Amino acid sequence: MLAGGQFGNDAAGECFDKVAKLIGLPYPGGPEVDRLGAEGNASAFDFPRPMLRDPNDDFSFAGLKTSVRYFLEKHPEVIQDGKGIRDLCASVQAAIVEVLVRKTIRAARRVGVPAITASGGVTCNRALRRELEAACQKQKFTLLLADPKYCTDNAAMIAILAELKLTHQYGPTSLDAEVDPGLALVWKE
Repeated sequence: MLAGGQFGNDAAGECFDKVAKLIGLPYPGGPEVDRLGAEGNASAFDFPRPMLRDPNDDFSFAGLKTSVRYFLEKHPEVIQDGKGIRDLCASVQAAIVEVLVRKTIRAARRVGVPAITASGGVTCNRALRRELEAACQKQKFTLLLADPKYCTDNAAMIAILAELKLTHQYGPTSLDAEVDPGLALVWKE
């Protein structure tokens, strides 16, 4: 049920990466923001919680990225010391996690499902895992989190599939094809 974003490059993972780039951290930025944020004060800076009050299930973190950019333009000293960077990472992470968790829980309640699942690169974020677990326990949802070793970047997964299709000279899928969740991804030679 937990999804990255409705608007392509406005997803949570992309926001982590862009914020990391703004403060000079390596790509991919999510793991670095997670690592540094774990040592910071999540209340140090007040960043917006995009679309949190919108009644839909959409996520977009474009406004958060912009807010961080303008914040850093006004406060460049924040990234001049380790404490400032850790607090910034923790504060941005808190904003992303709050939106993801609250909107996911709200959607699950509305739909009436007994369980919430989460996978993908952002699901490796320790604060997200912790907060989602706490919210699910409080709301009596079963939480099924993919093991972090299976939470790879979606683009990488798509690229691997494309490589397999090219290697095995498998033609393009018809635009009229039905969804097949049991479709084999490995071809026998």
